[in-house]
Amino acid sequence: MKALRYYGKEDIRVEEVDEPVCKEGQVKIKPAFVGICGSGPGFIPESPHPVTGEKIPVTLGHEFSESGTIIEVGAGVTGLETGQKVAVRPTIADGSCGACKRGLDNVCYKGGFVGLSGWGGGLSGAVSIPSELVHLLPSNVPLDVGALVEPLSVGWHAVRQSPLTPSSSILILGGGPIGIAIINALKARECGQIIVSEPTSSRQKFVKDFGADTVLNPVTDDVEKKVMELTGGEGVDIVFDCAGVEVGLKAACTLIKPHGTVVNVAIWEKSVPFNPNWLVHREGKYIGTIGYLRQDFEETIQAIASGSLSPSRMITSKIPLLNVERDGFKELIHNKEKHVKILVEL
Repeated sequence: MKALRYYGKEDIRVEEVDEPVCKEGQVKIKPAFVGICGSGPGFIPESPHPVTGEKIPVTLGHEFSESGTIIEVGAGVTGLETGQKVAVRPTIADGSCGACKRGLDNVCYKGGFVGLSGWGGGLSGAVSIPSELVHLLPSNVPLDVGALVEPLSVGWHAVRQSPLTPSSSILILGGGPIGIAIINALKARECGQIIVSEPTSSRQKFVKDFGADTVLNPVTDDVEKKVMELTGGEGVDIVFDCAGVEVGLKAACTLIKPHGTVVNVAIWEKSVPFNPNWLVHREGKYIGTIGYLRQDFEETIQAIASGSLSPSRMITSKIPLLNVERDGFKELIHNKEKHVKILVEL
């Protein structure tokens, strides 16, 4: 079968690999749509991963839904059968560390992701994974939208970790895929005004279309001044930082109300200076979130099925596997601002 394999920076190859065996406790899935994630390569192990034992080259693809059928069910698996369509929660965890014992497999001490850390990946003809990572998609959830469950669950988890109330005022730094996922999650619940800071014009339109009340351009607008004007000089209750840039960190911490909360969702590329007094003077809180738990995946799927989430507009392009380097990864490098989610159709 064909698979997209990662050999190193700027070295990905579509090549023939053996179809995986469906072992006890696993299901074999034929992927249909796979989202391309810009932060993925940072999780790829150069030495053997402590859970999977795999290292580069690895098969890519961790944001995937199933093509319409589970094609094989391993021994000992109950509640799943061939012919069902599913989304995959690609969390790899050791199951035995302190975090896992508390049900927090998203922060497993040895964690990783299917499609980045081993066990195959969605950008292939088939993948065999533990059955507990498989979530059934209701009949009214299309397979392409099923590929959005993974990034949407990141936003859902971040919102669930926050102290959100129906009157909470919100500032989101960064209007990319995760910022938009957070807007979706907020609109599915209830909150006060949503302000987004995003520099690119196309993404400004995206976040406005998805329900942001005010969109600011951090290049041309004085974000601090504008936020204070919009909140009557109070600041916001919650900041979601999806940008992960130094200037945004200070803004996030100084634009919260007293007892406000900064929720960091970004994966930072480098260390930056931090002054604790930004939070001390407001008795503010700074929390980090990463990934999702089973609950987030299930609630996201339920919200899509009920119509509380309507994320199909996040899909800005669909491409074939053979064009993934040119029309996928390179497109995101050179024209990132034009896209929310590029899906590979298998």
